[in-house]
Amino acid sequence: MCNCDTGEDDRRPCYPSSLTDEVWAVLEPLMPVRDRRKGGMARKYDDRLVLDGIFYVLRSGCQWRMIPRDLLPWDAAYRWFRDWSADGTIDRVHDALRDQVRRQAGRTADPSAAVLDAQSIKSSEGGQERGFDMGKKTTGRKRHLVVDTLGLLLVIMVTSASVQDRAERGGREILRRLAARFPSIALVWADGGYANSVVNGLLAWAKEKLGLVLEIVKRSDDVKGFQVLPRRWVVERTFGWLIRNRRLARDYERLTANSENMIKLAMIRLMATRLAGQSIRWSNATEREAARRLTAETNIAA
Repeated sequence: MCNCDTGEDDRRPCYPSSLTDEVWAVLEPLMPVRDRRKGGMARKYDDRLVLDGIFYVLRSGCQWRMIPRDLLPWDAAYRWFRDWSADGTIDRVHDALRDQVRRQAGRTADPSAAVLDAQSIKSSEGGQERGFDMGKKTTGRKRHLVVDTLGLLLVIMVTSASVQDRAERGGREILRRLAARFPSIALVWADGGYANSVVNGLLAWAKEKLGLVLEIVKRSDDVKGFQVLPRRWVVERTFGWLIRNRRLARDYERLTANSENMIKLAMIRLMATRLAGQSIRWSNATEREAARRLTAETNIAA
C-alpha cells in the first residue's frame, strides 16, 4: 500500500524509493526556504519530488537520464542535486539529522569518540582519483569514513584506491578533517592498516599534532573466518548500510565530491527514516538476509 501523499495528483507515481509522508515530515523543515522577495518564476517541481528523483537514482543505481519520465525530468533532479551540493544544503541537512538521532539516543550532539576505516570500491571508467589498490586488488576509489559510536557519519573523504591508509593523503588527512570539524573527539578506534609494529608513526603524529588518541583494534591471528571485532564492527555496519544502495555498490560518479554527497544522501535517508519511526524494507531476499545477519552481529557485539 502506498503511504505517500501525491497531493490529489493521480499522475504522480509512488516508487519504493519515494519518501513516505512521515519521512518527508522530518525532512521538510530542514529544506532551504526560497526568498520570494528576490523574484523569479514559481518552481515547477517541489523539493519532495526532486528528492524522490534523487533517491530513485541512489536506490536503483540507474543513470540520471534513466529517471522515469512520469517522476520528473532527469535534468531537473540533477540540477538540484548539483545546486544543493554546491550551496551546502546536503551538508546542513545531514548534520542536523545526525544531531537529532544522537539526541534521540540520549547522546550529546558533539561526539567524544569515533571509529575510522576505509573501503576500496570499484569505479566506472574515467573520472577523478582512480587508482589500483594492491592489497585488495581493486581498481577504483577508496572511501575513508569516520563514524561515531552509533555508526553515524562524521567525516567522509573519497580518494584514489591507491592511497594508503597511513599515507599523508589517507589517514592523516581524514584525521585533520575530523579534528577541525569535531574538536570534542579525543579517541579514535581504527584497524591494523593504520599502524603496526613496524610503522606506527600515525599514532604519535595524531597525539602530538591533533591531540587524538588513535587506538588500534587488532584481529586475532588464531581466529579464521568472520570475527566481530570490538568497536570496528560499527563502521563495518555503516559500510553495509551504504552499499545496499545500488548507486554506491560501485562508484559511478565522475567527481569525488559527487561520490561524497551520494554517501551523505544515503545517510540522510537512513536517519530520516529512523526519526520517522519507520524501518527500511529491503527489496529482495538477499538484502533481507543481510539485514538479519547485521542485526545478529550487533546483538553479539553488544
